[in-house]
Amino acid sequence: MAKTNRLSSVVNKVNNLPESIRPWVLSKVMGRVIPFAGTSGTRVEKLSPTECVIVMRNKKKVQNHIGSVHAAAMGLLAESATGFMTGMSVPDDRIIVIRKMELEYLKRASGDMKAVASFSAEQLAFVQTTEKGEIQVPVVITDASGTETVKATMIWAWTPKKK
Repeated sequence: MAKTNRLSSVVNKVNNLPESIRPWVLSKVMGRVIPFAGTSGTRVEKLSPTECVIVMRNKKKVQNHIGSVHAAAMGLLAESATGFMTGMSVPDDRIIVIRKMELEYLKRASGDMKAVASFSAEQLAFVQTTEKGEIQVPVVITDASGTETVKATMIWAWTPKKK
């Protein structure tokens, strides 16, 4: 098993806090790591090496002209969920970047949005042990009714940091 990286060490400490304050603290921490996620008000409900759950409330600052969460904000939701989880898994001597993002809007969304990203044990092992590579990270995006409104394909790549 690969050693814990700095991000996963911080998240592990947060996960030892009382359950009632974990989402708030996780959201603040991740909002500092990725300021755009903090600005948009994403709420990190759960973050582990195998799953990330993020919610975006349907507030004015992220709405489109018809009052639902803006398409670009849904892209941020998918990128954040997959990126946070991948970032927890890649060793500190590597850097991750989004390589490809495809979003297909299936239905009109209503209410708050939720993204759930996940890794299988095999995917996690691949990310942790492969020096340079890329992976398609599964993510499901649903609205307040539980309907999948966006089909997202997110591919993350990593490479050793330059010394």
